[in-house]
Amino acid sequence: MIVCIAEKPSVARDIARIIGATASHEGYMEGNGYQVTWTYGHLCTLKEPGDYTPAWRPWALTQLPMIPPRFGIKLIEQEHITKQFAIIERLMQKADSIVNCGDAGQEGELIQRWVMQKAQAKCPVKRLWISSMTDEAIREGFAQLKDQQTYQPLYMAGLSRAVGDWLLGMNCTRLYTLKYGQNHQVLSIGRVQTPTLALIVNRQKEIDNFKPEPYWVLATVYRDTTFTATKGKFTKKEEGEAAFKTIEGKPFVITKVEKKEGKEQPPQLYDLTSLQVDCNKKFGFSAEMTLNLIQALYERKLTTYPRVDTQYLSDDIYPKCPQTLNGLFQVKFSGVAPYAELIRPIGGKPLKKTKRVFDSSKVTDHHAIIPTGIIPQNLSDAERKVYDLVARRFIGVFLPDCRFSTTTVLGEVRSVATESQPTEQAIEFKATGKEIIEQGWRVVREKSPEVPEAPETPEAPEKEEKTLPHFTKGESGEHKPTLTEKMTTPPPYYTEATLLRAMETAGKFVDDEELRAAMKENGIGRPSSRASIIETLFKRRYIKRERKRLVATNTGIELIDLIREDLLKSCELTGIWEKKLRDIEHQKYDALQFINELKQQVSDIVNDVMSDPTNRRVGASPK
Repeated sequence: MIVCIAEKPSVARDIARIIGATASHEGYMEGNGYQVTWTYGHLCTLKEPGDYTPAWRPWALTQLPMIPPRFGIKLIEQEHITKQFAIIERLMQKADSIVNCGDAGQEGELIQRWVMQKAQAKCPVKRLWISSMTDEAIREGFAQLKDQQTYQPLYMAGLSRAVGDWLLGMNCTRLYTLKYGQNHQVLSIGRVQTPTLALIVNRQKEIDNFKPEPYWVLATVYRDTTFTATKGKFTKKEEGEAAFKTIEGKPFVITKVEKKEGKEQPPQLYDLTSLQVDCNKKFGFSAEMTLNLIQALYERKLTTYPRVDTQYLSDDIYPKCPQTLNGLFQVKFSGVAPYAELIRPIGGKPLKKTKRVFDSSKVTDHHAIIPTGIIPQNLSDAERKVYDLVARRFIGVFLPDCRFSTTTVLGEVRSVATESQPTEQAIEFKATGKEIIEQGWRVVREKSPEVPEAPETPEAPEKEEKTLPHFTKGESGEHKPTLTEKMTTPPPYYTEATLLRAMETAGKFVDDEELRAAMKENGIGRPSSRASIIETLFKRRYIKRERKRLVATNTGIELIDLIREDLLKSCELTGIWEKKLRDIEHQKYDALQFINELKQQVSDIVNDVMSDPTNRRVGASPK
């Protein structure tokens, strides 16, 4: 008998239906030579400190660092888990072979491997590796089962991550809690959560310590168009007033009108982080909510595997794209087909193929998130919003570039020579505008009445593109100059969208899509884990939400202030660890070396904190 093990009952049912295991039993399905069972996500976890030795059960500084000679796993102590594991164990003990049908990623590999180890499975194991849950993908996957050994580096990376997080989290949380906690306040320290908290705290300090300074901007309105002085800001009011007097009552002359045409390529396809960023900006969804929604769409076969960090498709996907677009063409929400008119111009023609979309060298385990072409039914409002973003982004990459023209108009006001100012002076002004000539892919950005966006917030105002009236070089006329006092502004608070971007690039701020992609290797956390890290910071009451802003609490600020070890709070150092974990996955770095380095680093941190002579304390923030 071949035992297939999936990560969820719903996934197991889909697989069972395709392979003919149609008879239901408690905890599994059977038929056609298969038994299909399931986990509920994690059934096993690494052992607690007290499981290794009774001496580690109570929290005591004298027992740190806790470094087990060999790490072990145990079953999570919940009744439904114990019951399901007993069924899995019985099936696996009698199996001729096993098919690991876990989610095709690092976490999915770890979940199922631990269950097989705990069940002491001895038979050969194959791996089902698919990027979508459509019937076709499942059939193809079963026709091309891989040997489990192929994914050993993936498992080693997942295991190294789990062990590394245990070593740092267990030791440093006990260390900081016992040394600095006040009134039973647990001070949770984590490999990813602490540098993420440091990002928020450091930004907040920048804002709190910011001292606004005045500056003056000289502008003038000519033919209902605002022109700004090219000299820039005046830091002294007197200088601004002198310039204002120079131009007051003098004619404004257009000196140059320049038009340049340009092209704008479609945005790249979504990976998980860019989808979470857009959902937070457009709809106010948290990172965790977006992950749950796109995971639900994946399990309903509507979109491909979501926990990805690439924005590319492999070349073998290209021939399947017309079929996907055909499915989208037929989609209707409330009787309206929102994508039909977008797809019609490219229907029946060879689709555009560019390296910004199709590049097998940029795809490892999974490709970017795209629709499967299966027509959605009965989506919730939130699911429809996420599906709509993915669908429009996919359609957009096959549409022409957007063509636009940028107009730059220069003008000047000349002063007349006087006794006090014998030389003639000219102050230059500039206005720019952008005009869309052909929308191209931008048609997918039109707001769909079936999928309304969240109302604008002060943190995320909608940018308007200004179109200028027709100006002619040499024309002149009256104008109304203004001298406006403004104040320098602090950097903005993090939102979930901007924090996700900062985590992706280890705290460096990068707008360029391709450069940002190159920095992902050194980002902190995995795309699939960043949402839960942010939620953990909320649960620990280290941060709170104020509208869209993420604000550090006093506890969060005090905790970062007392951590002296850069290793614990530096995004850059954590990003280097993340790079090593990726290298383990790609067989470029040794897992044992990673763990041994971490053991040494944890020992150094314990010794350093224990020798701190200060009597600092951190209290709890109010709920």
